[in-house]
Amino acid sequence: MVKFNSNYKNLKPSYLFSDIARRVSEHVASTGAKVIRMDIGDVTQPLSAPIVDALIAASQEMGKVSTFRGYGPEQGYAFLREAVAGYYAKMGVELAADEIFISDGAKSDIANITDLFDNENIIALPDPVYPVYFDSNLMLGRKINLIQGNRENNFLPMPSSIAAADIIYLCSPNNPTGAVYTREQLKEWVDFALENNAIIMFDAAYEAFVRDNIYPRSIFEIEGARKCAIEFCSLSKTAGFTGLRCGYTVVPHDLASGSQSLNKMWLRRQTTKFNGVPYVVQRAAQAVFSQEGLRATEDTLNKYLKNAHLISASLDEVGAWNTGGKHSPYIWFACPKGMASWEFFELLLNSAGVVGTPGSGFGKCGEGYLRITAFNSYENTLAAMKKIKEIAANL
Repeated sequence: MVKFNSNYKNLKPSYLFSDIARRVSEHVASTGAKVIRMDIGDVTQPLSAPIVDALIAASQEMGKVSTFRGYGPEQGYAFLREAVAGYYAKMGVELAADEIFISDGAKSDIANITDLFDNENIIALPDPVYPVYFDSNLMLGRKINLIQGNRENNFLPMPSSIAAADIIYLCSPNNPTGAVYTREQLKEWVDFALENNAIIMFDAAYEAFVRDNIYPRSIFEIEGARKCAIEFCSLSKTAGFTGLRCGYTVVPHDLASGSQSLNKMWLRRQTTKFNGVPYVVQRAAQAVFSQEGLRATEDTLNKYLKNAHLISASLDEVGAWNTGGKHSPYIWFACPKGMASWEFFELLLNSAGVVGTPGSGFGKCGEGYLRITAFNSYENTLAAMKKIKEIAANL
């Protein structure tokens, strides 16, 4: 008799963003009102010209016998892996091309990397937390220790909060809070991992938003990280690839236990379970790292950061405690008058037509907070913040 994975019973009935989408759809259907979406982190700016040109050129190649491509290498074409290595070199991080694995996005790799580790490992996750970290380990029945993030530690929990951990998930700039670890703080985490023979899963999906050198864009900028960390990155927010799907994961050769190399294990996993990212998408990704591509990408990122700064400044005006925004597309703020997260979500939706993400959806420590994103037009962001300020003033 077939047996299902009973760990799925421990999951919430629906994924957080699916629940929000349902509520918004019901609201629009019943009222006919327009809404401003500031909840899900989907980009709104179009692909830049260098990326589009690369897509067109690669597509034309696929239409000719002489340049047609079939199956590509599961770990990614050399031209893109070398381009990513060059990008890291500008940060002062030297990587071998075969330490870089091209994928269809950070979310997939963060979930799939669980294949490499025994279920007896103890998982340490910050709370609030990006749901994929929690759910992908819960599906395997692993023991999860939550590290509390709060206003007192600026939602940047440190190793002193951990009871026990074999695998530690960190995200900086953070999703959902927008908080960013300094070099000194990340060094504490790296030292902790080395001392305890632990592995850090470092989500750097938002590294391109960092504008101050005191904040590392890669954990490999920290001494010793090659011996204890895996890094996940994505072009979704960096270059607008939410629809194209492309990211990369760095697994250093230094990560080994006895005769087992995590780099070789990940290669084996990918060649077995993944068929690679389409050639045309990888050519588009290569264009991101060109001089023209980086310049165009920076222009787009600055538009989102302009929105983020507007959001933070507007919240400051009404005395709402907030973090994020300066080096992140996410702003995390305290709901007014001690309101619960979903309560304030409903108030914004019904009274202002503005959609945020309830902080409680990211964990118990997120209760009483809301996350809003800067991924919209400046005009919509301005209109949304005007409505939020009006509501806060009248409560």
